[in-house]
Amino acid sequence: MPDSPMSASAYDVLGVQASATEVELKKAFRRALRETHPDTGGDPTKFAAVQDAWDRVGTPEKRRRYDAGSRTNTHSTPAGSSPFSSRPSTAAREDSRPRARTHGHPGGWRRERFLDSMREWVGRGVTLDDPYDPALVRSAPREIRRTLADALAEEATARTVSNLGIGYTIWHDVSTGPPERKLDHIVLGPTGLFAMLSEDFGGEVKVRRGELIGPAVAPEKPMHELAARAKSISRQLKVNFTCFVIVVPDDALAQPQISLGTVKGQPAVVVRQSVLAHLLRTGPELGRGRDIGGNELFDVRTRLTSGIRFVE
Repeated sequence: MPDSPMSASAYDVLGVQASATEVELKKAFRRALRETHPDTGGDPTKFAAVQDAWDRVGTPEKRRRYDAGSRTNTHSTPAGSSPFSSRPSTAAREDSRPRARTHGHPGGWRRERFLDSMREWVGRGVTLDDPYDPALVRSAPREIRRTLADALAEEATARTVSNLGIGYTIWHDVSTGPPERKLDHIVLGPTGLFAMLSEDFGGEVKVRRGELIGPAVAPEKPMHELAARAKSISRQLKVNFTCFVIVVPDDALAQPQISLGTVKGQPAVVVRQSVLAHLLRTGPELGRGRDIGGNELFDVRTRLTSGIRFVE
């Protein structure tokens, strides 16, 4: 997750302070290479991370750009701009196929929460020229970085599901009570009705006993929390969800998707961002065949459209 606010900085990976001298930086790089090299029993993933970190700050020029906030090895971010400030693209697409119907503002509530938290953290009377400056974001407390990371994750999911086609309808930032207990997305299509969260926990996630686990996973039981939020919508609007889905960055999950069995009576899945569209088009392995269409699809869409409330 090189462009995630939750990612370790190049200096963190190399084990030095951002103020380290060039000599100290080179020594740290050589030490980290020895400690992580696979030929001496090191971790290949950590070894690759050390090489990537050095590629970012290994020369004075690269280090100046990195410290100034430019991610020069990011194919989607122009040099000198922040990879965190962009919202879902409104640029013209290459094809003219109808897009899914979408409602709500993906990532909007968390964006506002991030900006408020950054202003409070920086302090009154301090001018905050660019709250998305990567150097500033890297120095912010973990809770603030996590808020921005989740906003970016929600926006990435929104871009994916908007391309599913006219047969799908999506609602973002759906209220289920207090804003922090919202549903990030509800997706309705021919394969069913999906309740979804988009998460960037800042590390690898695994599955145990029908729940996500990992050093950085919070809340403690995210899948059960998702199911509880979805059930409140089910009771309120008299609809039944086909599947509960948590979407995570690709490198946070060892497999493309992992079933968690059933949670509160419904199939539950954690899925990589890159295979989300496939899951929504084919349906979950557990419970596949529960396609909906015709009058039922129309009725569910009508109930949701008239009853859903968005977070403010």
